[in-house]
Amino acid sequence: MNGPRAEAPPAVSRRRALGSVVAGTFGAAAVASMPNAQAAPARAQQSAPSGTYRIDLHAHFLPPDYRAALLDHGHLTIGGYPTPQWSPEAAVAFMDYYGIQAQALSVSDPGVSFLTGKEASDMARYCNTYAAGLLRSNPARFGAFAVLPMPDIAASITESIYALDELHLDGVILLSAYDGVYLGDPRFEPLMIALNQRNAYVFVHPAAIPDAAKPKLPLPDFLEEFTFDTTRAATMMMVTGMTQRYPNIRFQLAHAGGTVPFLSWRISVASQTVLGELWPQDLPKPSVLDMKNQISRFYYDTALSGSAAAMAGVLAVTNRDHIVFGSDWPFSALTLPQSGSHDPAPGLSDIFDADQRMEVEHHNPLRQLPRLAAAVNS
Repeated sequence: MNGPRAEAPPAVSRRRALGSVVAGTFGAAAVASMPNAQAAPARAQQSAPSGTYRIDLHAHFLPPDYRAALLDHGHLTIGGYPTPQWSPEAAVAFMDYYGIQAQALSVSDPGVSFLTGKEASDMARYCNTYAAGLLRSNPARFGAFAVLPMPDIAASITESIYALDELHLDGVILLSAYDGVYLGDPRFEPLMIALNQRNAYVFVHPAAIPDAAKPKLPLPDFLEEFTFDTTRAATMMMVTGMTQRYPNIRFQLAHAGGTVPFLSWRISVASQTVLGELWPQDLPKPSVLDMKNQISRFYYDTALSGSAAAMAGVLAVTNRDHIVFGSDWPFSALTLPQSGSHDPAPGLSDIFDADQRMEVEHHNPLRQLPRLAAAVNS
C-alpha cells in the first residue's frame, strides 16, 4: 500500500468548464464582501494517512461506445461540464497519483436515459459488460455499479438481476429522477423489491433538471442544481416510505447528500405542519424521530464535498461509519490539487485525523462492497 507515486496524470485537455469560471468569479466576490469571512479561526489541518489506500465509491467511467453515443445525441456537456475523455489506463494513472487503491465505477447522468427501448437496454448491457471485463482483468483496482435502462422498470429489473447475479457487479447506480419522476414514486416499487431481495448497494446520483423546470441562471447544473436534486430524491424516498419498506438496500447519496444534512430539521418536522394534515392515508406518516433515523441510515460520499463545513453537516445527522470517500473523477479533474499534492481531498484533514480518514476513505467503503473487499485484501 506504500508503493512509489506515479507522475501526475495529464490535465483534462479541454477549456475550463463555465462552472469553474463562474464559481471562481462569484465565489471570490462573495467571500470578499462578507464582513466576518475571517472571523472563525480554521482548525489546524491534521496529517493524512500515507500510501495508496483510498477506496473511491464515486468515480465515473465512459466506455468508448457510450461516450460516442452521448456526443452523437448532443450531450457535449454533463451537468455543464464538458463530456470528458476516459480510459482504464488514465483511471489507473489517476488512482496511482492520488493514493486511490480502487474505484467503484459508475455511469454518470444521464445514464442511458437519452436512449429508449432496445437501444437503452443494449447500451446498459454494453456498459455493464465492459465494467465486468475490468473487474476480471483488474479485480483489485476496479469495482462497478450497474447502469439500468431506466425509466423502463421491467427492463431495469432484468438488467439489475443480470448485473448483480451473473456479472457480479458491486451494486447499481440510480439517478435522482427520470423524466421528472423522482425516486420514491410508486412506479419504482417493483425494481426496489428486486434490489431489496439482493441486499443491493445503490448509489443515488443527481440528474440534470429539464431546462423548462429550473431557474434561468448562468450557472452549470453541477454547481448547485445537482445537490438540490439529490435532496429532492432523498426526501421523496423517505416521505413515501421507500427507505422504510426496503431496509436491505443501502443508499449512498452523492456529494455529501446534497443539502439533506442542512435541511434535516426542516424535512423532519414536515409531518407536524399543515403537510401532516394532508398526508395520504395509504402512506405511513413519519415522525420527527423516524425521519432523523432514516436520514442517519443513508451513506454520504465526500465527492466535491471534502471540507470541514460539509463533513460537519454530515456528522450532525449520521455517524462517521456512514461516510465514504468519493473523487467524482474524471468530472472533478479541474478541482483536484494540481500543485504536487497527492491528496485528492486535503480539506478532509480539517475535520478528520489520520485514523478517521482511514476509516472514511478505506474501511467504510470496503464494508459495503464485499466482492471488492475480498479482491483488495487477497
